[in-house]
Amino acid sequence: MQDVLGEALKDYQQGNGRYKLWIHNKYGRKEEMPVPVYFRSEKDMSPGELLAMEGCTGQVLDIGAAAGCHSLILQQRNFPVTAMDISAGAVWVMKQRGVKKVIQADIFSWKKKQFDTLLFLMNGIGLAGTLNGLQILLHHLKQLLKPGGHILFDSSDVKYMYAPKKFPAHYYGEIDYRYEYRGNFSAWFKWLYADQLTMQSIASHCGFTMEVLEEDDSGQYFGRLMLQ
Repeated sequence: MQDVLGEALKDYQQGNGRYKLWIHNKYGRKEEMPVPVYFRSEKDMSPGELLAMEGCTGQVLDIGAAAGCHSLILQQRNFPVTAMDISAGAVWVMKQRGVKKVIQADIFSWKKKQFDTLLFLMNGIGLAGTLNGLQILLHHLKQLLKPGGHILFDSSDVKYMYAPKKFPAHYYGEIDYRYEYRGNFSAWFKWLYADQLTMQSIASHCGFTMEVLEEDDSGQYFGRLMLQ
């Protein structure tokens, strides 16, 4: 499978940011995904992101770290942070940017160490893909949490994208995407946006309690999951 996002990150890191990264969906027109978003500094972070990072404790695993913007901030705060991404290009970029501990791996199958904080920002927990995938992911993450550890994440309620009575047969937050960059396309993949009530229900079913740390008027929220 082509590492389309990784190639876009590598180009930007090397000063070649004139090409656009597009993301296609199955509900409307393709949209540009601005690559600089992955390279933001602390001053460009949202209040929710800053609050989530303030909530980090102990050893941190930054999952779906992309270009490592959150890992670099945590490093500067002297956290022992490990950045993980499945993309070889993203891993290369993070090493170039000075992230000290970087792993290329699929979180669903990785279980080599336990952490105090599992961090999923920029809707990183959406890699679960579906509601069933979220249950599988949460059960797996139990193995990666130290006693008293927690999961920090954000997600969104995206029902606003659908016209009244036009919801799909499956859960409306299960969305198909693929990247396009410099004429190359990734495979289609599913990404999950889970509203608060749905996330809370699944988290409880999987043995977690959920606390909402921050929410806004657009349906985005930042949360913490802890084992019951």
